[in-house]
Amino acid sequence: MPTVLRPLNTGELLDRTFSLYRNRFALFFGIVALPHLVLLACQLVGVAILPTARDLSTIMFSGLWGIVTLLVSVIVSAASQAATIVAVSQVHLDRPASVLDAFGRVKGQIAGVIGLSFVMGLAVGLGFVLLIVPGILLLVRWSLAVPAKVLEDLGVGDSMSRSSQLTEGNRWRVFVIWLLFVVLSIAVSMLLQWPITFGTALLVKGGGPAAVAWVQVASAVATFISQCLVGPLATIAFSLVYYDERVRKEAFDLQLMMTALDGGQAQMAPA
Repeated sequence: MPTVLRPLNTGELLDRTFSLYRNRFALFFGIVALPHLVLLACQLVGVAILPTARDLSTIMFSGLWGIVTLLVSVIVSAASQAATIVAVSQVHLDRPASVLDAFGRVKGQIAGVIGLSFVMGLAVGLGFVLLIVPGILLLVRWSLAVPAKVLEDLGVGDSMSRSSQLTEGNRWRVFVIWLLFVVLSIAVSMLLQWPITFGTALLVKGGGPAAVAWVQVASAVATFISQCLVGPLATIAFSLVYYDERVRKEAFDLQLMMTALDGGQAQMAPA
């Protein structure tokens, strides 16, 4: 059934988020899982090759591999987030969507998303240092910056300004959505990630370096599963909020309808 674009309240937005995720689970799970498999492989290779001795060369090598893993994590997060946003847009607007198509559409956007995330992360982090509240305010204010960047191909500053414009007047709702998904993420981590890690630790208790390695492997795998299951939800939600704010403030539904009508008339016109 075609999606009817109209202003949605918070409950309807959340219902649409979970409905979209449930109905297209393979799509969104695949978008997050595909790049995160690279990160998981990087983590498992690190467990396999890092020596157990604690001399200076080992510490330096561990630090270097940690930097490599961090860079892979940043790229993977940006790629999966951008591709998820594109997939949500395609599905929400009743257009064909696939895992490979989503990644194909954002291959030129990943560097920009990384830069935007870095700038926002620094500002929000500084805000959290300054009594926490400024950080929360900035986080809410810029919650739609990445969707704006990906879907409108804006620069870093323009994406942040665009998000500020779209969230104005509805930031309390954005905060509630953030809070919900933070709690959900923690809950899934407690129910899935921690038991796997702790269970593995108990099974290999007293096994020396090999036991430590198995615990690290279990932790990496549990994190991968948790991220694939929960990771898409917040991105889906804020992609829908982006479109909802455009419907409310810019009559995006009417713009889309007029574009469709103009396209239909162009197809009907004689050559």
